[in-house]
Amino acid sequence: MSCTTLLVGKNASWNGSTMIARNDDSGSGKFTAKKFTVVEPEDQPKVYESTISHVKIDLPDNPQRYTAMPNALKGEGIWAACGINASGVAMTATETITSNPRVLGADPLVEYQKKWESENLYFGTDSVIEEEGTEEEKAGGIGEEDLVVITLPYIKSAREGVKRLGKLHEMYGTYEENGIGFSDKDEVWWFESVGGHHWIARKVDDDGVVVMPNQLGIDSFDVDDALGDQEANMCSPDLRDFIEKNHLDVDEHFDDDDEGDGGHYIINPRLVFGSHDDADHVYNTPRAWYMLRYLDDDRSEYDGDDAVYKPEDDDLPWQIFTDRKVTPEDVKYLLSSHYQGTKYDPYLTYGDRSYAGAYRSIGINRNDVLGFMEVRPDDQPVEWVAFGSNAFNTMAPFYTNVSRTPEYLSNTTGRVSTDNFYWSSRLLAALSDATYGKCLNVIEQYTDAVLSKSHALLNHWDAEIKNAKPDDIEGLCEEANDEIADMLKKETDKALSKALFFRSNDMINQYARSDH
Repeated sequence: MSCTTLLVGKNASWNGSTMIARNDDSGSGKFTAKKFTVVEPEDQPKVYESTISHVKIDLPDNPQRYTAMPNALKGEGIWAACGINASGVAMTATETITSNPRVLGADPLVEYQKKWESENLYFGTDSVIEEEGTEEEKAGGIGEEDLVVITLPYIKSAREGVKRLGKLHEMYGTYEENGIGFSDKDEVWWFESVGGHHWIARKVDDDGVVVMPNQLGIDSFDVDDALGDQEANMCSPDLRDFIEKNHLDVDEHFDDDDEGDGGHYIINPRLVFGSHDDADHVYNTPRAWYMLRYLDDDRSEYDGDDAVYKPEDDDLPWQIFTDRKVTPEDVKYLLSSHYQGTKYDPYLTYGDRSYAGAYRSIGINRNDVLGFMEVRPDDQPVEWVAFGSNAFNTMAPFYTNVSRTPEYLSNTTGRVSTDNFYWSSRLLAALSDATYGKCLNVIEQYTDAVLSKSHALLNHWDAEIKNAKPDDIEGLCEEANDEIADMLKKETDKALSKALFFRSNDMINQYARSDH
């Protein structure tokens, strides 16, 4: 899958929250209907079986309640995407990443093998050779479809999330490489799979902001810390041996002085494990460049012929430190962006358009859901939700300490209907894209209205919840969510009406007596 992730440490956010956010995108030519729901402990399976890989996993007996963004339609598995559990731990899974052939040759992916009786091998256009086979069916490893369900209900901290997922990778392997975010009220961690069974994870600095397109992203990793104190790094227990045995370290990095890294074994995972294909430079890297350009205090480093960082550079920083605090509005803008303000904007209507659409945008037609988990230090955690193409939608926050979610966000079916947020968002995007110039103000007003009213409602309900008895908190959170959903539906219906008006007036068969 093609997704984009943003991670924010608690001192870098506007209110002391940890923030993890991700666009869940469908593959090319697909649109996956999503819903926002709650999974109760009694609904969690005892034995989990993957639809894609057929792997079976015995799960612990003590799951917690958690929110999820699963597929709304049956058939392709759960794909829970992201959520927050009863302990206030958030998870988003996954960001698809890639490794180089040296890594995959040393530790191949664990792919499902179907039992077969015969296989046709074609040579040229006419000749066919029948080859008999006796291979038995073999389950594959774990992947994006599975990770939230088998991890999030069983962890009490972000660190525990990394450790549990690492054990699962070591035990079952994976059929794809992924990046996964974890957060609690104190820490944010980023997990990256390396080959079929290996993994690394690094803590985001409290003052740090991380941007992640579909590439292995960590650019500095302390192996000694990961195998020792684990202050800010964790990894597979045999990672050092794995690197040395397979001659994977192609970077000069080691410093045996007492200065700088203090003699620690520091690697650049991008060089050791990552890929730098030509496709990365069109599809992935420019997204990181645009997000960094927006967040960095010195935009001049990213613009012009003499820029320090350019859209296709392999050395864009994984983490930056900025004087400005990151807000929910920043998160929405970045995960909706399509290179606005640059020559790469596919909607550019002026000047030299030869570069317009050159790079893959962040906000695209096949965004399925934006899940933004804000674990707040003094208030209940909230999960901000947006469906459909982020360039033309809005997001709203919902409390996660609940046993149900509002019907407007949970009732997605295969039937197109404005009775739910998913299909309304899809319709709004299709109408607005077709009349972009006229609908741009509609979308801006819509987004601003929902965000403003969302903040006002959170301020009101946060105060109510703080003064409530413990037994009343869940009910108040659900009441608050219902009010937010009602507001969201009214504003979405209003935006839909305006977009439909503009699109209807641009139909080819428009005529008037005054035309003649």
